[in-house]
Amino acid sequence: MYLDKSIKEINELLKSKTIKPIDLVEEAFENIEKNKELNAYITLNKEEAIAKAKELENKEVDNLLFGLPIAVKDNIVTKGLRTTCASHILDNFIPIYNATVVEKIISKNMIIIGKANMDEFAMGSSSRTSYFGAPKNPWNKEKISGGSSGGSATTIAARDLLFALGTDTGGSIRQPAAYTGIVGMKPTYGRVSRYGLVAFASSLDQIGPMTRNVYDNALLLNVIVGKDPKDLTSSSKEVEDFTRLIGEDIKGMKIAVPNYFMSDIVNDDIKDKIKDTIRLLEDAGATVDYIDMKYLENAVTLYQIIAMGEASSNLARFDGIRYGHPKENPKDIEDLYLSTRAEGFGKEVKRRIMVGSYLLSGDNAKIYYNKALSIRDDMKQEFTNVFEKYDLIIGPTTTTTAYNLSDSMDDPLKSFMDDVLVIPVNMAGLPAISIPVGFGTDNMPVGLHIIGNSFEEAKIYKLASFIEDKLKLDLNPFGGEK
Repeated sequence: MYLDKSIKEINELLKSKTIKPIDLVEEAFENIEKNKELNAYITLNKEEAIAKAKELENKEVDNLLFGLPIAVKDNIVTKGLRTTCASHILDNFIPIYNATVVEKIISKNMIIIGKANMDEFAMGSSSRTSYFGAPKNPWNKEKISGGSSGGSATTIAARDLLFALGTDTGGSIRQPAAYTGIVGMKPTYGRVSRYGLVAFASSLDQIGPMTRNVYDNALLLNVIVGKDPKDLTSSSKEVEDFTRLIGEDIKGMKIAVPNYFMSDIVNDDIKDKIKDTIRLLEDAGATVDYIDMKYLENAVTLYQIIAMGEASSNLARFDGIRYGHPKENPKDIEDLYLSTRAEGFGKEVKRRIMVGSYLLSGDNAKIYYNKALSIRDDMKQEFTNVFEKYDLIIGPTTTTTAYNLSDSMDDPLKSFMDDVLVIPVNMAGLPAISIPVGFGTDNMPVGLHIIGNSFEEAKIYKLASFIEDKLKLDLNPFGGEK
């Protein structure tokens, strides 16, 4: 199977005309069909993808990503291709423009296979809030794949294709990456344009790459970064090659492990795998210190206030007039608004809008939201202080391995606590990656979380690639068979 080969091998086959882009596209759709019970996609782009592949047959293969299929999370707008945010309110929305990241991957002649399943409006940590049903974990179909980028994680872990785009507001790339045994990177806030990303919490949202390995991840990040005049929060930081440090020796690196990340909130199974990795790093000449960090235990509370406040503001636009699934023959404008939102939004989205509206109402904005922003600044400064002494911070990505799809969703706090270890990174706007480092006693993947200082993604990839190379894990959930 071509899509089981390395990206360099595939590129050589394309250059030599041994294979054509259509072979990769057809294989991707065959894989997706075989794995359709995993429910990784909301909308497939089969007709357009095949047409694009045939169009590329006579073009020069001018980059490593040429002709390769890619999945796009369904909250990133794609011109002419349905974009639902996994919500009933947008189940007939066809965008008239592309997100900036979509334009960038198209410029490299990548081929969009379809729109990946997710939590509704990216609100959740299991992808079970999707109007279209939850994606399943390829390692165990009774388990969640994580959220909110669960569909993107599932299709990569299932080996349908090599590349997917996800989004991360409070761990939504890294947490599903850990649950499914893939590589997921949340770049520095502002590294990647948010233009065309349907907003959840604007000060936290970030698009990032999800792949099977570290090198491919860095390669895709190379493509999607850069200043965008359409996004005033995008950074003017010079574009760099994120693969440049991959393969370098890690001897002399100084690495911190916050004690909170290895406390009783984390399953012993997972802590054991992280300790094994720490010993690996020390044997290679890196220094690893356990440290205390302030504010980490406050991250979930801050996230709830900031994310839900911003969500209530951002989702006000979905009123059934400009966007959305309007009620037919409403009595009046108020009936249109109420009915559209009542019928269109799911339970979790409604809850967050209601709480967010309360948090931003009157004096509450000062009492809660502004105070949360102030503490978030303190948390960011705490990270800055640590990076004055250390190159990177590591710990587990999640407190447990993936849990059952059948587990109750009645506890509204659980979806936030699932992301307790990854949320601080969004609060501070820092880059971080999750890479697989083994399996728990339940045979489900365990993820290592590597956090870097702002705009130091290349350093993260350096350590991640070293660990990946040393562990050489077998990450095929089907045991060598599709």
